[in-house]
Amino acid sequence: MIAVIKGDIIDSRKLSSSDLWLKPLKEYFATKGKNPLSWEIIWGDSFQLEISNPKDALIVAFIIKSKIKQVKELDSNSRNSAIDVRMSIGIGDKTFSAKRITESNGSAFINSGEQFELLKKQRTNLIIKTPWPQFDQEINLYLKLSGIVMDRWNISAAELAESVFLNPKFSQQEIGKILNIKQNSVSGRWDTAKIDELMEVDKIYCVKLENLLK
Repeated sequence: MIAVIKGDIIDSRKLSSSDLWLKPLKEYFATKGKNPLSWEIIWGDSFQLEISNPKDALIVAFIIKSKIKQVKELDSNSRNSAIDVRMSIGIGDKTFSAKRITESNGSAFINSGEQFELLKKQRTNLIIKTPWPQFDQEINLYLKLSGIVMDRWNISAAELAESVFLNPKFSQQEIGKILNIKQNSVSGRWDTAKIDELMEVDKIYCVKLENLLK
């Protein structure tokens, strides 16, 4: 089984240049595979990404979220992010592998596509669909609650979140060195971003999914 993340950038037209979000997204996607075989950015503000290990899908979505929430106009003095991202995660099989991910097929692609169409209706920016409805019901509740936190991240909180999600075993002191900020600043941002709670959601997701994949 694989995971497929389908997403689009919300209010991307607020920015004077698409490079403000395209560059960090492309750089991160390049660490996950080759374009366009494993990922592709289409229609100017939409993307699709294949994740070979489904257990990695949620933390990858969190990282994408943290990267986009750091984007703002270069001449803005505001610490609020100008744009956001909505994503659907589909888990399932891959029955056809094309040269472009957008032409590949299987239940993972179908699940991500179907759920993506429900994002606006569900009033959430992150949703999942798997072969296991009971799992989906529970995890989607966690994601809806997590979204309340992540949708409100300012740039400082998103910077910290990205560093933690990319380096989950690092201490607060080590994260502080990455961001060049003091321990008390790390602690404050840590609480604001609700890092412990989000890491717990990812842990529950991984444990429950691993049991289903056995």
